[in-house]
Amino acid sequence: MILEKTNIEDKLRRARKKQKEKGLCLEEVQAFLESDVMRDAKISAELGSASDANFNAFSFDALETDRIFHIEQIKQICIDYRLRFLDSHYFKGEIPNGALTEIKRLEQAHNTTLKGFKIMAPSRLFKLEDKDDPLLFAPIGNGYHYLVHKWGNDLHPLRKMMVWPFKNMVNLTLFVVLISYVATFLVPNGLFSKNNSTAEFWIIFFFMFKAIASVVIFYGFALGKNFNPAIWNSKYFNA
Repeated sequence: MILEKTNIEDKLRRARKKQKEKGLCLEEVQAFLESDVMRDAKISAELGSASDANFNAFSFDALETDRIFHIEQIKQICIDYRLRFLDSHYFKGEIPNGALTEIKRLEQAHNTTLKGFKIMAPSRLFKLEDKDDPLLFAPIGNGYHYLVHKWGNDLHPLRKMMVWPFKNMVNLTLFVVLISYVATFLVPNGLFSKNNSTAEFWIIFFFMFKAIASVVIFYGFALGKNFNPAIWNSKYFNA
């Protein structure tokens, strides 16, 4: 058996060809990564810019029904838990990569570009103009919104109870009355007279109510606070 001689030039050309093929693969990977980075940048720009879009061309068959919420349902939760539902460009927290990944997945699944993002979160997480648990939504249309992503920690289990007084004037008045009633019982017996009487109790209660109500009114006006129904979709700090 006669072995063929090795052609070094031929081997060299083959090596160059293989190297070029590998280079093409690397170029494809680089192009893919660059396109992915560009998509992230585009989505981040959309999240950080003002948009008046109130409709996205979702594919009905690809929607998950348990992630569709009407604006009235969103409003009710915002009022109950003293949250705000505002355009994403007011959000001052960091939007995680998981949200960007989910947006890209939805855009691919629905063959569309999502716009008009909104976020539900406590007021402290927004950059509000002067006048723990974010949820990112995209509008579907006709008052419906699609839950895109949720991140962060859950709300305190007692938050609804803690913000109950700020729901309306009746709740706030009842809260002040309750606090005044409890504070009246904390006044030591015989502090103002030797004989305890019902009249004395109600006089002390009246003064307690006036004092606490004054503090609440001052706090409300000085800091520009308002009731939950008035702020849930307001972009102003002192709405």
